[in-house]
Amino acid sequence: MNKVLSRIQAFKNEQKKAFALLIDPDNVDELQCIELIHLAESAQVDFLFVGGSLITGNNLSRVVEIAKSISQIPVVLFPGSSLHIDTEADAILFLSLISGRNPDFLIGQHILAAPILKRSRLEILPTGYMLVDTGKQTTASFMSGTTPIPYDKPAVAACIAMAGEMLGLQLIYLDGGSGAEKPISPQMIQAVRKSVDTPILVGGGINSAEKALQAVRAGADVIVVGNAIEKDPSLVLEIAQSVKNFVPSLL
Repeated sequence: MNKVLSRIQAFKNEQKKAFALLIDPDNVDELQCIELIHLAESAQVDFLFVGGSLITGNNLSRVVEIAKSISQIPVVLFPGSSLHIDTEADAILFLSLISGRNPDFLIGQHILAAPILKRSRLEILPTGYMLVDTGKQTTASFMSGTTPIPYDKPAVAACIAMAGEMLGLQLIYLDGGSGAEKPISPQMIQAVRKSVDTPILVGGGINSAEKALQAVRAGADVIVVGNAIEKDPSLVLEIAQSVKNFVPSLL
């Protein structure tokens, strides 16, 4: 059963918007993790993404364990490598870095992970991952050794997304990376939205309800926020309300 993918697709088909809270295991202790997940429950967050480009500690499994024990929100792994797998989660974003030319992140890490994932009960979410230049080099671009898509080149992003969809990827994820100086432009989101039928996830640089609203207006189906909420947990409720109260007819 593709429960997570079906739910994301349902949001798009029903012209509703979803909110995913991204928890980086390196950036929270156990108490902070519990508090964030309780906030997510209160705000009716749709998905909990767990992971990051570089995980230096051994906290990933504990975050997944806590989330599964105190929340009914689906837990989706956001891996930076084949090492970042916990089979107790609900699903995994099987990220192919289609904006880059590093074969290790296009297919190499996937080969290492495939046997583990095949034996697991994790729902696999084939995802075209696209890094966008949002003002400074991020951990994701550094670790992957790739050049992000130029901020002001929406046509390039649209063509990459089209290729990803034609290859059979079922989600497109536009990401500015953790700590991005600015969010991905509405123009780029719009260009990608017009080019593909797959659901679009957008993250990076979204540190206010207004920026989240700009992204969904432009065509994002799922808003992903992590770094900003680590700094200000109260944003969970603000962004969730903004995303969930979005009405397409107001465009």
